[in-house]
Amino acid sequence: MAQEAASAFDIPAGPLSTALNRLAAQSGLHIGFESSVVEGTTTAGLKGQYSAEDALGNLLTGTGLTYRFTNPKTVTVSAAAASDSTNNLSSGSSTELEPIVVNGGSGGVIQSNGYVGTSSATGAKTDTPFVETPQSVSSVTEKQLQDRNPQNLLDAISYTPGARVNAYGTDPRFDSFFVRGFNVTNTGVFRDNLRQPASGYGIFITEPYGLEGVSILRGPSSALYGATGAGGLYNVITKRPTEEAQHEVQFQLGTDQRYQSQFDFSGPVNDTDPFYYRLTGLGRVGDTEYDSVSDDRTYIAPAFTWKPDEDTRLTVLGEYSRSKSGGNPAYYNDTYGHVSEFEAGDTAFNAMDHQQARIGWEFEHSFDEVFTFRQNARYSWQDIDAKYVYAYNGAQHALDSSLVDRGSGNEQQRLDAFVIDNQLEAQFSTGPIDHVVLGGVDFTWSKYRLLAGYGSVDPLNTLVPNYGNYIATPDLTSRTDQRQVQTGIYLQDQLRYDAWTLTVGGRYDWVSTKTDNTDLTTSVKSSSEQDEGQFSGRVGLTYETEFGFVPYASLSTAFSPNIGYNSTTDAPFKSTTSTQEEVGVKYFLPDTNVMLSASVFNIDQRNGLFYTVIDGINTQVQRGKLRSQGVELEAVASLDNGLSFAASYTYTDLRILEGTAGTVDNFVSSVPFNMASLWAHYQLPEGTPLYGFGVGAGARFIGTSYGDDKNSIVNGSRVLFDASLSYDFAAVDQKYEGLSLQVNATNVFNRRDTTCTSGYCYLDPGRTVIGTLKYTW
Repeated sequence: MAQEAASAFDIPAGPLSTALNRLAAQSGLHIGFESSVVEGTTTAGLKGQYSAEDALGNLLTGTGLTYRFTNPKTVTVSAAAASDSTNNLSSGSSTELEPIVVNGGSGGVIQSNGYVGTSSATGAKTDTPFVETPQSVSSVTEKQLQDRNPQNLLDAISYTPGARVNAYGTDPRFDSFFVRGFNVTNTGVFRDNLRQPASGYGIFITEPYGLEGVSILRGPSSALYGATGAGGLYNVITKRPTEEAQHEVQFQLGTDQRYQSQFDFSGPVNDTDPFYYRLTGLGRVGDTEYDSVSDDRTYIAPAFTWKPDEDTRLTVLGEYSRSKSGGNPAYYNDTYGHVSEFEAGDTAFNAMDHQQARIGWEFEHSFDEVFTFRQNARYSWQDIDAKYVYAYNGAQHALDSSLVDRGSGNEQQRLDAFVIDNQLEAQFSTGPIDHVVLGGVDFTWSKYRLLAGYGSVDPLNTLVPNYGNYIATPDLTSRTDQRQVQTGIYLQDQLRYDAWTLTVGGRYDWVSTKTDNTDLTTSVKSSSEQDEGQFSGRVGLTYETEFGFVPYASLSTAFSPNIGYNSTTDAPFKSTTSTQEEVGVKYFLPDTNVMLSASVFNIDQRNGLFYTVIDGINTQVQRGKLRSQGVELEAVASLDNGLSFAASYTYTDLRILEGTAGTVDNFVSSVPFNMASLWAHYQLPEGTPLYGFGVGAGARFIGTSYGDDKNSIVNGSRVLFDASLSYDFAAVDQKYEGLSLQVNATNVFNRRDTTCTSGYCYLDPGRTVIGTLKYTW
């Protein structure tokens, strides 16, 4: 870091986390650190004239912590490895120390303090403070995951702005959700800053226990990432090896006969070599509210890091998991807009076996203080075997209203994908302007196969339900094969001048798609090919005022080629495009660990994918043009008194500008006009009678929306409550250190309202209670 002029600092002695936040406010630096690293650490404070770097060095004196500047205004504080002990700060002099685990632009890893994320590489593919990112950003940190113990990705993001979850009721097959009104299930869930191609049932399942956080970038983001949707990008971050040894085992018992055990081991392979490992796994058997749908899972995720020096690092990340659930978790709609008590599926023929695996790597090498090369890559595959029964009102129902027509489906799907992203970053100055320039080339290859057959089933007798009778497996009668190759080149410059940061980026993508459809009964084959090219861009400006208030404005676009086949048009899906204008403000409160943000946005989207029920089958189709306008507010904090909270409010107006007859100028179904949430957690301090207890409570308000695009059904508003209670047994006696018990409950009062989406209606998920006994060492 270049030498800078001294400034006056006045930071009192006390908790190191508070001191670092005060230093950030007084110096203009963005200081990232994990709360677990500084927990329980104090500092003697400082007062006088220092450079920002000297002030940081003095605050860390004697703490055994190190720091590293990742750009002129961003610094990471972390624990020192034993081998670096000779470089630890032990006097008042300022020493630039070597870092330990620094993730730079790899994976989008979040730098955070408790609930408050401070920086990540998701917003710009370089480690950039959230306040300098000219788009709306949020994070679900590791501490939030620990306190709320989410059982799926929807639980994890349910307290973030703009996220509409559970629009399809209880469905353990997928993590389907909307952001700013747009479905991001297929295009918006990334892993470790790499795209996860999806099609049909081939949607990669996210196991929250395998995550260390979720980094969120709302709005179109193709300028760097290529194929993304209008709603934004949700980057799930895989647990990585740590340099400090840590071990954890957990046992869980929950609602619907849910039994789960899990473990997480990490640390150095030995005391001498620069090799680190992590192994995370779980096993679960469980039921759901549906008699015909289970929720079983096996998950194992090994990870390995080789770090020969401070300039080079290679991390390998892997996973294999197998999930067993039902092919059709839904209730029969006896009339339009009404959910009956009868399951649409059948215990005799309702199973989905979903296997998935991935293996990839993140390589990073810094040549000098200017140039850094990164390569992130991953190969993944999914195998899905789905058998299901669906119910609808047809000819049998017309003759006898007590009978419900039924059909069956047999689908076998396979999705293979390889993604690789090569990046070169350069940090330099031209006169008074600091630059972080990033250029890259990425490549995505995917191959999708669908074998399908459909049959008829005896009607359901609602007077004497006839579930469980033998149902024949339909023969496979059709085959679809699709191959897609996407290549993109991108360039971005983050220019910093005084308090201004200008971000300018552009990308061009070439996409080639070939689709073959074969009638297996006649062997007749038809083929189609589609070649596309598209430019995407982003320009954004931020200004950081002297008191930390950071207004911003940006324009961004997105382009997303779609894998899959549109059965309603008998043609491949068209690419989805979108454009966003956004203005907002971010504010890191001085001398606190509180982040506030607000944004106003306008998004236009063409050819977006969504699901609708056609003749009882959940079918993926496309709309013409949509426009989403809205406001988002967020406040996140972790305070020194043990209180942490995450609060949000969202207003969304999503209209159909071009669509089918009777829907133009209407509101898109299942998009609430208003949503709000508040989660708070309080850890009782030492010295109080209830020391050792932690208590959490949350409320999620979901406002009114329409249940179909014709706006003939109204979904009422509702408030759902969540809670948690934990106890650390070390408060009784230190010999129990590491042993804790935690209970989490969602929808505490078991409110089961109806939610209709695209004209089909579901019941909100009911109350779940999960008890967890954990031991760490």
